Amino acid sequence: MRFGGDMMTDDGRTTGRGAGRAAPRHLRRSPDLRCRAGWPRTLRDCGGPGGEPPLEVEAVRTAGDTVLAEVRGEIDLQTADLLRARLIELHSAGHRHLVVDFGAVPFCDAAGLGALVAVHNRVAESGGEVRLTRVRPAQRRLLRLTGLHRVFGMYDDPAVAMAAGATPTAAPST
Repeated sequence: MRFGGDMMTDDGRTTGRGAGRAAPRHLRRSPDLRCRAGWPRTLRDCGGPGGEPPLEVEAVRTAGDTVLAEVRGEIDLQTADLLRARLIELHSAGHRHLVVDFGAVPFCDAAGLGALVAVHNRVAESGGEVRLTRVRPAQRRLLRLTGLHRVFGMYDDPAVAMAAGATPTAAPST
């Protein structure tokens, strides 16, 4: 693209006589909006208003007052409230113990951790607990750095997490 006799590159820089000067704002190419998965998306596809749910939380198994909730998708600032609401909804339906399966969660940031802490606080008020299963190594590291690995029982196997009592008696994964 040309302006004022100079050539503008795709990243908004100029070449030629005016090299080093930034292109006028209205001529700069805006970067594509990308979700963490990497493909170009619109705000709607990344969980904006009117878009498909960017995060799915589904109760897949119950045993007594324990429910296994499978989470699919990225947990970030845009989806943390949805995670919190759905898990609290499961607790309000009479499930004292929540086992949250992170096997299909490629990313979880601080907002997601905040949602999990809020759910933990709500569930703990009634004597229940939140257990995490199949947490990816990067997410485990984040839980350790924040000290939250002491709050949530963490398990590699959802069946073991479902069978655990109010306090993890089975050997939790490290």
